[in-house]
Amino acid sequence: MQKLITTAGFKYYLTSILFLLVTITFACKKNAIIETPKIEPVETIDGVVVPFGGNAFIQTKAAGGKEEITKTGLINWNSDKTICVVYFRAQQSGALKLGLKLKVPDGKSEFKVTVNGTTNKVTATNTDVKNVYVGKVNIAKEGYVKVEIQGISKTGNSFGEISDLIVSGSSAANLIFANDPENYYWSRRGPSVHLSYTLPSSTNIEWFYNELTVPVGEDKPGSYFMANGFGQGYFGILSRENDRWILFSVWDPSNGITEAISKGEGVTIQRFGNEGTGGQSYITFNWKAGVTYKFLTQAKPDGTGNTLYSAWFFDPETNNWRYMCTWKRPLTNTYLIGLHSFLENFYDYNGYMGRKMQTNNQWICSSDGTWTEIKAATLTGDATAKNKQRMDYAGGIDNGNFYLKNGGFFDDYVPINQNFTRTTTGVKPEINFNNLPKK
Repeated sequence: MQKLITTAGFKYYLTSILFLLVTITFACKKNAIIETPKIEPVETIDGVVVPFGGNAFIQTKAAGGKEEITKTGLINWNSDKTICVVYFRAQQSGALKLGLKLKVPDGKSEFKVTVNGTTNKVTATNTDVKNVYVGKVNIAKEGYVKVEIQGISKTGNSFGEISDLIVSGSSAANLIFANDPENYYWSRRGPSVHLSYTLPSSTNIEWFYNELTVPVGEDKPGSYFMANGFGQGYFGILSRENDRWILFSVWDPSNGITEAISKGEGVTIQRFGNEGTGGQSYITFNWKAGVTYKFLTQAKPDGTGNTLYSAWFFDPETNNWRYMCTWKRPLTNTYLIGLHSFLENFYDYNGYMGRKMQTNNQWICSSDGTWTEIKAATLTGDATAKNKQRMDYAGGIDNGNFYLKNGGFFDDYVPINQNFTRTTTGVKPEINFNNLPKK
């Protein structure tokens, strides 16, 4: 009996030792797994490719940051303060799945993607380019969709590089976005829109008068609110990054140079290039949103094969007209033709910002001194609008005024090539041409 107890005790003792050894071994293996995190495979997605190069913007830039959108996408993304946005227009309601074509330099990057108020957290570890799945979103109606991307944390040198947004699902058919790489610069600037005024025929138009107002909050940097356009030049106001201008320019003819023969006080004269060449004059002037400004342009042949173009800007603070300059355009024999106004953005990195202008009380005066009020205009657009690279543009009548609007990726665009007629004021400008300042 004692021997059996001893044998049983020995077996129990041996079993206990083996159990302890197994437990220790399992614990060691378990700790090894914790110390070396398992890399989860990246879920991928295929669909319509929306290039960042033509459709994305740095909405919030980190202090001292070098992040930027290039033709190939988002690069130098190092700060969690950076917010990148990308837009596309859905043509119908329904469900969408979204992804990002990206790679990380090394380690792991975490970032958040917000669409229509819903935020998803995304983790990426792929050092090769992959279409990383982001999440689902429901589109309630036709219109622009904004996708906002911001970094959370990273173990590598940067959050990564993103070249494209990937869109699939029932609402992904016939998406509108910039898809012409050769013209990404123009699509990122946004569509330019114009009002071409309807003019009486067989009239020598020597003078053009117009009034322009930029509503409060619509004076975004990079905006040119052009009041008095004509066949050979333009006259309006600019909102730049650090100052504001009154600008009057005249193009060169195909074989000749436009020259300034006189200028007003405080006016800078220089040449311009890039989109054609010509003469440029400007005043640095802190014009204000919500204030109505008046513009007056004159064109008159000089009888020797040239046309003289002059412009004046009415300063409501001093209650006086200010003389800009007179340009002599060679090989030109004409009065004013092709009168129009336009709205454009000249900073491509600000293309996600919207702007608006109103014009009213347009009048022309013929060479024989007859005044005529202009009340009709046609809305037109540039190639970005015509080719449906962007559809955030509008124009027409707003509270009795003509208006133009572009940028900001708003939904309710107004189709171009429409005619609009405003309510006439019957208030002819009281201008004594002989008393206008001029040097």
